[in-house]
Amino acid sequence: MNTHQHTLYCGSYNAANEAGIRAFTFDDAAGNLDPAWSLAGITNPSFIALHPNGRWLYAVNETSQERDGMSGQAWSLLLPDQESAPRLLNSQASGGEWPCHLLLDATGKWLLVSNYSSGTLGVLPILPDGTLGAMTQHIQHHGSGPHERQQSPHVHSAIFTPDNHYAIVADLGIDQLVVYAFDPASGQLQEHAHVTMAPGSGPRHIAFHPSGRYLYVAHELDNTVAMCAYDKIQGSLEVRQIIGTLPAEAPESTVADLHLTPAGDRLYVSNRGHDSIAVFTCAADGRLERSAIEACGGHWPRNFAIAPAGRFMLVANQESNEVTVLPLSSTTNAPGSHVHGRAFRELRVCYSLLISNIFTASAFSERIIR
Repeated sequence: MNTHQHTLYCGSYNAANEAGIRAFTFDDAAGNLDPAWSLAGITNPSFIALHPNGRWLYAVNETSQERDGMSGQAWSLLLPDQESAPRLLNSQASGGEWPCHLLLDATGKWLLVSNYSSGTLGVLPILPDGTLGAMTQHIQHHGSGPHERQQSPHVHSAIFTPDNHYAIVADLGIDQLVVYAFDPASGQLQEHAHVTMAPGSGPRHIAFHPSGRYLYVAHELDNTVAMCAYDKIQGSLEVRQIIGTLPAEAPESTVADLHLTPAGDRLYVSNRGHDSIAVFTCAADGRLERSAIEACGGHWPRNFAIAPAGRFMLVANQESNEVTVLPLSSTTNAPGSHVHGRAFRELRVCYSLLISNIFTASAFSERIIR
């Protein structure tokens, strides 16, 4: 197998009869992106998560009863091999409306679903065949914030601590990170602590530094990133720094996603509206210094991924319906002009991205942007 060959999985907003989940082969040496397969059957699979065994993929069904006539769901998929095509396995209720994020624990036995509109968190068991069992725990957040989009809680994402002992949940609606003690045997969560962020900041996504001593929080509403120190003994967080992601003259914009380089020396944050990627250097104590702000190669950069070798960034641009491949500088790690992209003119958005080194083969045709 080509050691530079990876698979890129892409989710989107779409009708159930449209191919909402797509896979591409990605060459991590040249930056080439080529179609592999696509799958229909899920409405708005806007966020996807890969099982540690590389055989199962999970997707949200980002819907609500009021808007779509059905509450949110989580789906399981069997990925293709040399003898079979990808196929849907089953779905379960997500425990709320507009599920927008999925998280698997380190054992691969539990799936956490963040439900944005209802401000809830659902826990689903993953069965031995990869299918999802019925929800075993449902957690409702409460509260509000000062921003017009904070009339109620909005659970946006979660992340497990490196030791799998705690789950940290970002709630955009109440400006909090809620820390839950996690029992991997039962899958149960118990509220342990919480950290209140700046009023109106809107915590959205979280990323742990590879050292496990720090984490970074992308604040959607005030376009900032917070650096927090993590105490693994106490299971506690302390905010140490808040830094902006935009230049002073920037137009209206909202932060979306954040990722670190494999070495942990750079942090990247996507700015929707400004259509850029902010680049930060990470000091030994976890503190950030903004070093660059570069164009993302499209419009409304939602999620993005760093290729395993750290040479390329792949950006899902929602409003221009495309994935752009940006080379990362070997000296500054800043993204350069896009070298390759792929358009999805028939889809409404290109949203979440995952990169795996699992190779899958099949084919469909797409237009390539060079």
